Amino acid sequence: MKIGLIGAGNMARAMARGWGEPVLCADPVAGRARELARETGGQALAGNAEVAQQADLVVLCHKPAQLKEVAAEVAPAAKALASILAVTDLQMLKQAYPDRPVYRFIPSLPVEVRQGAVVQAADEPQDAQTDAAVHDLFARLGTVVTVEDRLVDVAMGLMSCAPAYVALIAEAQIDAGVRHGLRADQAAGLVVQTLAGTAELLRQREYDTLAVRREVTSPGGVTARGLAALERSGLRTAFDDALDAVLGGTR
Repeated sequence: MKIGLIGAGNMARAMARGWGEPVLCADPVAGRARELARETGGQALAGNAEVAQQADLVVLCHKPAQLKEVAAEVAPAAKALASILAVTDLQMLKQAYPDRPVYRFIPSLPVEVRQGAVVQAADEPQDAQTDAAVHDLFARLGTVVTVEDRLVDVAMGLMSCAPAYVALIAEAQIDAGVRHGLRADQAAGLVVQTLAGTAELLRQREYDTLAVRREVTSPGGVTARGLAALERSGLRTAFDDALDAVLGGTR
């Protein structure tokens, strides 16, 4: 399947790196498209229409506000389309691209290393062969979770924003370790490996967060004291507030 990207920003680059194959691309900033094409062994094209003409699947990676403008160029020639546009539901996509297979995904930045979370909006079957090919393409980037279209923005607030949250958590822990005498590289190695290892442990334990916490936490022990301090500081409330803030900006 020949992939064409409309837009060559951060998430487009992350997906292209995860797929690890040549892509066609176009971007208003021509230098970004050329750089991505050079990196993947693909081709930077003169415009969106050329991408649509040559690609088997056009992946929409532009700004959501450009939906109608881009569709005017892309729709006449596009064979199938996948969108990663925020706040752009399936109905909007199908209105912009009638009579074409259209898919809605929201990826997270770790797709670059094929460890991403990818949300797919549930939809009726379209073309069986294309449905399977597109799903398999995005499944190569990590774990695909299918949710109702109305819940895609909620899912996005959990996973698409989360790499920034996790990086902030890691940074805060590293800084705390440095404040108590560790070198920054020592603290970073410990924290990042622990985050990665805990994520794998949770997968193997079927996401039983409570069981993992109980295994680490002895009654009255150091972990119990640390967890109590985090609760007093409002950790849960902070994440609730963060999701409310994200969703407030998408409505």
